[in-house]
Amino acid sequence: MTEGLIVSLARGMGRVTEAVRTILQTNLSPSRLEIIDESALHSGHSGHRPEGETHFRLVIESAAFVGLRPLARHRLVNELLKHELAHNIHALSLKLDAPGEP
Repeated sequence: MTEGLIVSLARGMGRVTEAVRTILQTNLSPSRLEIIDESALHSGHSGHRPEGETHFRLVIESAAFVGLRPLARHRLVNELLKHELAHNIHALSLKLDAPGEP
């Protein structure tokens, strides 16, 4: 794990959560990474699976976002997670900051 990296994982670390963590750490070297599985909040909704890991909220702080507008940051993360989005993740909420941003 990167020195100084803050990693917060809600509800343990399932297969999808681990894949997301690995992809983001490898490609973005974040100084902050929160992966919150919000699947339980969507029980009975489209895309929900009883085992969870379908709806996530990500909070990422990375120097990779410096100089990028919000849409470009979202596109970058969506591209990195395209396999998981196509096969495992139904919904993804993103808060993406460069270091020093509020």
